[in-house]
This record gives sequence, structure tokens and C-alpha cells, in this order.
Amino acid sequence: MLLKAHPLGSDYNAVLFRKEVGMAERSWRLMPGNKLGRWSVGLIAVMPILFFIGSSFTHSLYESVPAGRTILADITSRPFLSLTMLAGMAAGISGFITGLLAIVKQKENALLVYVSTLIGGLLILYLVGELAFPH
Repeated sequence: MLLKAHPLGSDYNAVLFRKEVGMAERSWRLMPGNKLGRWSVGLIAVMPILFFIGSSFTHSLYESVPAGRTILADITSRPFLSLTMLAGMAAGISGFITGLLAIVKQKENALLVYVSTLIGGLLILYLVGELAFPH
């Protein structure tokens, strides 16, 4: 493709050429490039840490305390355990939402953002399944 000289100079031609090539040359990278993408990855990284802390309370603080039949009963009987687990779930759901916003609105193309969005989506799918088919 030949570009004609433009009266505004070579900068105009460079911008015009970048616009034409633009989407075809989107490069994939590992780390996120915007704030929403970084938040998504960070929230998904915090999620298993909170789950680990919450499950460690099961064997240390609340070994002899039975689980409640509802979430509210569990919060009142074992508050540290249930609140850290709920915080982990909230971090996973928030990671999914921020990752989805980064991908859709800000056109993020980092692999870690896609992975964190997938993990958050799987968590939401698991929670929907638990609510729909309790056991």
C-alpha cells in the first residue's frame, strides 16, 4: 500500500497507517496494561488466599463448633470462618466483573485477565449451582 504525501506531513501518514493496520496487529501479552485488568488479576489472586485462611479456621478456632444450617446462622456461630470465606467469594465475583469490564470496555488483551475472568466465571457458575441444587 502506497501512501501519498499529505500536506500535514509524515505524522499524519503514520497515524493514518496505524488506523488501517490497528486491530489486525493487536499483540497479546501476559501482564495487564490497564487498572481494571490489574485489579481483576489481584482480586483473583487474593481469593484462594482468603479461602485458605478461612479453611484453616475450621481446624483451629472452630473445631468443636458445628456448622449452621444457613449462612446467617453460620456467621453468628463461626464469624471468622464464614466472613473470610464470603470475602473470598466476593473477591472472586469482583475479579470476574472487573476482568469482564477490562476486556469489553477497555479492550484488554492480557492473558492473565482472561484467566482471572475465567476463574471468576467458574466461581459464579459453582455458586449458582449450589443455590439452584442445594444438598
